[in-house]
Amino acid sequence: MILHYYFARRFLWVFLGMFAVFFLFVALLDLVEQLRMFDETVSFGQVLQLTLLNAPQSLYQLLPLVVILSAIALFLGLARSSELVVTRAAGRPGLAALIGPVGVALVVRALSVAMFNPIVAATSKRYSDLAESYDNGGASTLSIGADGLWLRQGDGGAQTVIRASRANPSATEFYEVTFVAYAPGGGPIRRIEAAEARLDDGAWMLRDAKSWPLGSGGNPETQAETYGLLRLPSTLTQDSIRDRFGNPSSVSIWDLPAFISDLEIAGFSARRHQVWLQMELARPLFLVALVLVGAGFTMRHSRLGRTGVAVLAAILLGFGLYYIRNFAQILGENGQITPVMAAWVPPLSSLLLALGLILHMEDG
Repeated sequence: MILHYYFARRFLWVFLGMFAVFFLFVALLDLVEQLRMFDETVSFGQVLQLTLLNAPQSLYQLLPLVVILSAIALFLGLARSSELVVTRAAGRPGLAALIGPVGVALVVRALSVAMFNPIVAATSKRYSDLAESYDNGGASTLSIGADGLWLRQGDGGAQTVIRASRANPSATEFYEVTFVAYAPGGGPIRRIEAAEARLDDGAWMLRDAKSWPLGSGGNPETQAETYGLLRLPSTLTQDSIRDRFGNPSSVSIWDLPAFISDLEIAGFSARRHQVWLQMELARPLFLVALVLVGAGFTMRHSRLGRTGVAVLAAILLGFGLYYIRNFAQILGENGQITPVMAAWVPPLSSLLLALGLILHMEDG
């Protein structure tokens, strides 16, 4: 246990150091990008806030790279100090040196899924809201719940709240729709109900609509008008609506099952979110595989030479496994394979491949 604790502690410190380096690197690059995106109307403090809000999502995506680089750095250090040679000479197999780092990788990934994932979801959502607010005055949000789909659109002045019972999967047609228009800085001025609303060329096309004026002071029902087809200008687009609910990383993993259910009730396809949920659950296994890949190429003694080639091979194999995993995710989102297969087959295959590599390196 002392040996396992020692290797685990070494790996943890290497991982934390590597994580800090990547945080500074990502934050600096994103700060430059944010300064380029926004004009002088956005202050440096606001840009810095956007950078800090966007950094967790970038680090979350780079976590596999941080893990494999940490594993490579750890085992290169152990090989150069001959600690692995001493471990083997004491009668401990090379696989025993992996128990501590693998345990740390499992704990890190479990904590990242259980705790870091909700933080990333909250910060990325806040970043999207603030970035849109600074970019165009803010004006569109989307919420999906058991009572239907809620949208808000506007141009920085007047706002319109939209509620729909359900929608088609492509987010272009909404059914049983209610529009409530608000005056700039004031209360509601108009209410419209329609059987169907279709988003087309920057406007809502409402079918079987009825409009009530709310700001005239009279009886809204007596002044109501009906339309077979009514056109309303809109600042929303199909892509902006789908992007609002189409990014699963903006939803906490704890809220994702309920969100998937609400999406399906609202009429949207939840396949992308189902794949993301399964992949989040399978991420700890994938990180363990990356630790084993990094160890498989770098556990040998440094006197054997070709260390640079071994490090390059480990990184390339890690990137290859990451690419295969992302390719499986795309197949799952497109319906070519099931979400469970898309999420769990690549990590399991990567783990078996890494174990085979280590056993080959150790026993020939």
